[in-house]
Amino acid sequence: MKLAAYIEGIGLLGPGLAGWKAGENMLRGESSYQPQKTVLPPPSSLPAAERRRSGALVKLALAVGLEAIEAAGLNPADLPTVFSSSGADGENCHAICEMLAASDRQISPTRFHNSVHNTAAGYWGIATGSMKNSSVLCAFDASFCAALLEAVAQVVVDNTRTVMLACDTPYPEPLFKARPIPEAFGLAFVFSPEKSASALARISIELTEDKADSMEGQFEALRASIPAARGLPMLQAIAMRKDTRVVLDYLDATRLALQISHP
Repeated sequence: MKLAAYIEGIGLLGPGLAGWKAGENMLRGESSYQPQKTVLPPPSSLPAAERRRSGALVKLALAVGLEAIEAAGLNPADLPTVFSSSGADGENCHAICEMLAASDRQISPTRFHNSVHNTAAGYWGIATGSMKNSSVLCAFDASFCAALLEAVAQVVVDNTRTVMLACDTPYPEPLFKARPIPEAFGLAFVFSPEKSASALARISIELTEDKADSMEGQFEALRASIPAARGLPMLQAIAMRKDTRVVLDYLDATRLALQISHP
């Protein structure tokens, strides 16, 4: 069975990738890619109190999600969402572990409420005023493709636009040794069941046992080291503006085959 949808907006933020427009040029080879630390913008869409409490994952999700929706010319309050992360907020997890290892073990309420996996979805609702359905997934290294399947399935079954957000942030040491995600990276897509004037590409998805596509140079290092960056071959295919087939890493014996065409 194949699932299909149109892509109306893209958000991108990662090391050396400050937005989809800049990233598109790099993925197309029109400008050079220079890796550098990911700069997370302040979450200006949040009220002051929530802005102070928000962590890296929330800032990342808001940045890429709102970029994608703005590009599509839509209202974020009107759109259901699918969030994914392979491990949520690494810095907050580290801080809670430090508190539990101390003699006092008093965990701050802010740390506690930021520890749940759906924290980004909660802050998203506050920032956008959205009361639409929100799904939050975690599938370790397979989190990007799990979210992609969930989002496009919602588009097909519910016949509605859906926003997908895949974000990962690093853990500090010593957790970094066990889970070495080098940098924050986020991707977001606005999917639609029908072609519109803002459609960038059409995507058709099916399961396959074919080998996953790799990339060249530092893009491959990024794709292989951050679970959310497994969508980079998909982004490159969109950036090249050519109809093509891309295979993404998913499970050990199962991958996702994407047929990408341009309106």
